[in-house]
Amino acid sequence: MKYLVILADGAADEPIAELGNRTVLQAANKPNIDALCRMSATGMLKTVPDSLHPGSEVANMTIMGYETEKLYQGRGVLEAAAIGIDFGPDDLVMRCNIVTVNDGILVNHSGGHISTEDAGQLIDELNAKLANDRVRFYKGVSYRHILIIKGGKNDFTMTPPHDVPSAKVDDVMPKPIGSQSDTCDLVSDLMRRSQAILEQHPINIARRKAGKPMANHIWPWSAGFKPEMPTIQEIYPKIKSGAVISAVDLIFGIGRLGGLRPIQVEGATGLYNTNFEGKAQAAIDALRTSDYVYLHMEAPDEAGHEGNFRLKVQTIEDIDRKVVGPIMKEVSSWTDDVCIAFLPDHPTPCAVKTHTRSEIPFILYKKGLPADDVAQYDEVSCQQGSLGHLVLTQFMDLMMK
Repeated sequence: MKYLVILADGAADEPIAELGNRTVLQAANKPNIDALCRMSATGMLKTVPDSLHPGSEVANMTIMGYETEKLYQGRGVLEAAAIGIDFGPDDLVMRCNIVTVNDGILVNHSGGHISTEDAGQLIDELNAKLANDRVRFYKGVSYRHILIIKGGKNDFTMTPPHDVPSAKVDDVMPKPIGSQSDTCDLVSDLMRRSQAILEQHPINIARRKAGKPMANHIWPWSAGFKPEMPTIQEIYPKIKSGAVISAVDLIFGIGRLGGLRPIQVEGATGLYNTNFEGKAQAAIDALRTSDYVYLHMEAPDEAGHEGNFRLKVQTIEDIDRKVVGPIMKEVSSWTDDVCIAFLPDHPTPCAVKTHTRSEIPFILYKKGLPADDVAQYDEVSCQQGSLGHLVLTQFMDLMMK
């Protein structure tokens, strides 16, 4: 048996008036996903423990079978692992967005989706002006980067920037958990100083003249220390080898720590213009030699963060036509049995532009698992699925059963 997870990040949503009070999944034309649904058992899944934030890192770790309440150490360490940063057990590692701030307001979490090349120049400038023997910035992809503070304390709270669009920056700055945190003061100082540095950089001067959002402020969040994670093969002995396909460092980091081979696809952007066809072919090729393949697509989540429901519908339809259709056509002729799951990690409702912890609908196609009567894949229909309401690692346990 081979196992394929097709993960449409943030695809679940809430009813939208402009779509006739339907969700994005209900409104999208997705004949291939719905055909897979009719062949499968379905249900709803809780992917985020009550004690943790509904971030993609937590939800994806859960879907891969990890007990996140025991193992989760923050998003930063996962992305640092993906980049290949060598950090020690006493290093406090944070995800560090480059964001857009105008007149003290957080305009967006992505610096106008700045390119990796331009962002790299900004990271170099930050290191030249702010780094020292304790503080260092590391380049990631687009707006997603890493900040490491040697000997830092994880004794303060930080707000993910995508959770507070349009907020006043002063209202959502890091806060100490107790009465005082030197590390919190340091991070807050770096954030404030970053704006003057980045706004004067030629990259942002050019962006402003072109009418583009400036990538003019750093936003660290999700701090943690190096985790001790077992591999997926150790948790599920049926899996001898595996691969992960994504455009996002976070997912590669989980995969690397989990013993999965990372596969990067040319033209994979994490946005609506990603190379969907290339990612589908990479999944097919990986399945030929691996037992388990985790195919992650970020595009619906990014559209949700932008509040763009029409673009989100388009991303679902692209995934249906360019990913699910070709994969189903290919594996239908294989002699090997292939178990296929289709699901998001969490909802990213366009109305709120951030993640929520609501249950997500899932499809599970597996030999010996009877199909149910659910004919269309969406948040409402799957409530009636034969697999009911699963919680956390029950999904992966069922997939491997």
